[in-house]
Amino acid sequence: MKAILLKGFGDSNQMYMGEAPVPDLTNDEVLIEVKAAALNRADILQRQGLYPPPPGASEILGMEVSGRVVKTDSGAREWEGANVMALLSGGGYAEYVVVHKSLILRTPDDLDMNQAAGIMEAFLTGWQALSWLGSLKPDEKVLIHAGASGVGAACIQLAKLLSAEVLVTASDAKHKFCLEMGADYCIDYHRHEFDGIIEERIPSGVNLVIDFIGTSYFKKNLASLAIDGRLVMLGFLGGTGSEDLSMVPILAKRLTIIGSTLRSRSLQYRGKLVEDFRENCYSHLKTGKLKPVIDRVIPWEKVKEAHRHMEANKNCGKIILAVN
Repeated sequence: MKAILLKGFGDSNQMYMGEAPVPDLTNDEVLIEVKAAALNRADILQRQGLYPPPPGASEILGMEVSGRVVKTDSGAREWEGANVMALLSGGGYAEYVVVHKSLILRTPDDLDMNQAAGIMEAFLTGWQALSWLGSLKPDEKVLIHAGASGVGAACIQLAKLLSAEVLVTASDAKHKFCLEMGADYCIDYHRHEFDGIIEERIPSGVNLVIDFIGTSYFKKNLASLAIDGRLVMLGFLGGTGSEDLSMVPILAKRLTIIGSTLRSRSLQYRGKLVEDFRENCYSHLKTGKLKPVIDRVIPWEKVKEAHRHMEANKNCGKIILAVN
């Protein structure tokens, strides 16, 4: 099969179209003919050699796809021929990928394959962060950083589904997009210190912060949180080093700080998350209350261009590679 492979770790020029063996099926797995794959920041980090796949996972980039099931193990016959979207630990930038049946959902009838490819990683990461880890309740206030990213846009929609008040940080040019997604208030991080805006608008602080930035935001995140606030950290785009800060707010406010990745979780955990999403959110994909937001669709032969677009922070929503 054709697949996007790496010559070595480094910039986007390390990627090339090559040949790889079609993966073999094992217990309760399905073989998907990939129609589209979505980009994630993790793909860039893996390409740079900074985020290796979990043991046993494919070395090929790609953590979410849509496609058609063309072969199944005996324990997954019910999926034969189905159009599905899948959560992966790797392998998505290829013509075929194998995945356990617990990590797939049927593609909603009114979504095309490009839209379906942008759902699983973004919305499941968001659902895990907001509901499972962040315990977001109705009428609570949540601050979502990188609000125009694929996961950020999913988090906005999911937080509104949970009846929360949503504040986001994003560049001014992306505020209109975030408001269309459902954000109640946007902060331009180029012009304002977000903790100062939070203090002015919500003196008691927000209940939950979803952060992808890391070091440069950590101190301000603590300042922005309310008593018993929660900080869920999903990435370190702003660095991983230490900064001069007082840890007093952690005790004084009784803060909970949680770091998480989804990719390295156990199959059982991810399967339960998919099932919980199916029960609580999937129907809203059919009604349009939740919707994948596609920045652009790019032929997978132009994968270098797609990566450069994401690295330049130009996207609002998901970047999709059209595979077949």
